Amino acid sequence: MTIHRSTLSKLAFSGLLFALPLNVAFAQDTTAVADRLKALMANQGVDLAWSGISGDASSMVMEGVTIKPAAEKDALPIGNVTLEGVSEENGGYAIETVSTQAFSRTEDGISVDISPFMMHGLTIPAEGSTDPLAGILMYKSAELANMTVKVGDKPAFTLDTLSVEVTPPADGKALEFTGSAAKFTGDLSLVEDPKSKAVIEALGYQTISGDMQVAGSWQPSDGKMQLSQYDITVDNAGTFGMTFDISGYTMDFVKSLQEMQKKMAEKPEGADSSAEGMAMLGLLQQLTFNGASIRFDDDSLTNKVLEYVGKQQGMSAKDIANQAKAIVPFGMAQLNNPELTAQVTAAVSKFLDDPKSLEIAAEPASPVPFALLMANGMSNPLELPKTLGLTVTANEN
Repeated sequence: MTIHRSTLSKLAFSGLLFALPLNVAFAQDTTAVADRLKALMANQGVDLAWSGISGDASSMVMEGVTIKPAAEKDALPIGNVTLEGVSEENGGYAIETVSTQAFSRTEDGISVDISPFMMHGLTIPAEGSTDPLAGILMYKSAELANMTVKVGDKPAFTLDTLSVEVTPPADGKALEFTGSAAKFTGDLSLVEDPKSKAVIEALGYQTISGDMQVAGSWQPSDGKMQLSQYDITVDNAGTFGMTFDISGYTMDFVKSLQEMQKKMAEKPEGADSSAEGMAMLGLLQQLTFNGASIRFDDDSLTNKVLEYVGKQQGMSAKDIANQAKAIVPFGMAQLNNPELTAQVTAAVSKFLDDPKSLEIAAEPASPVPFALLMANGMSNPLELPKTLGLTVTANEN
């Protein structure tokens, strides 16, 4: 019996010695993954911290995680973050899924509840990687089931099914992304300002709902960034959309911008930041403007506003529309641009007669450096519409 006990004790002790270095190795691996993620977030101006790590190198949990953007004074606690399907890849790490816990916070009578946020196909480059994108967080998709903001016990805003899809750049092609929110709602009856509340009630928008669609691309090599779609639709009101196209938004520009933001955030409140402001203007001069647009597609909002204004002034909606059409040419005359004045007058008149869509677009004949735009804006602002190739159209697809 003594021999058996002695043998078992030796085996158990040997097993303990064998398991000990494995556990240490797992701990080192999980720490290495977390540290690389922390360094990557720091490159993007976000401080990531945690109180502990559990699990192993393939499936781990970062406990008590907090994040603090450079511009914020206090860190935001987000709880545990789970990393699943972790594997080494080219000296860095590939993570199949990253997920947070449900988040809830209440402050000053306003509470925020957010469902678990998930990212898929996350890539953490190796330290010292020469990949131009090694300094940013790259993932293939992300999703959030819902978010609710309450004032007291009343939901003021909700967001459902937020999703993002990203196609990383490869073989010289640009990064592409799409995003959407299937539905959002807002309770505007909670607005306290009496004048705003009266307008909201008169227009019938005490509660609103809608959706959002986003799409675009980014070419890291030359910094060409295009936002080809950014549409916010409010049901029974209309769709507000915008696009832009710029160049020069390179990784070097991003790093310089992050460093500048960090310096500004570190300054004491009330300190002189004029030097940083001038440096920021200098940084923006590295960008080039290629084009942009703002568009509104009407879905009954325009006529509701005309009717509301008409009632306030004892006039009909048609009279208000005619009054607005008559005022536009006089307002535009200050620009001393007869061609644009005629174009805006025609577009506004066409839209008010039959509200469908109104679009303002800037399409310069050739790309315009931001430095030139800023110089024109200060020296001769009346020339800006010509420099930008500004056009205004109505009821066009």
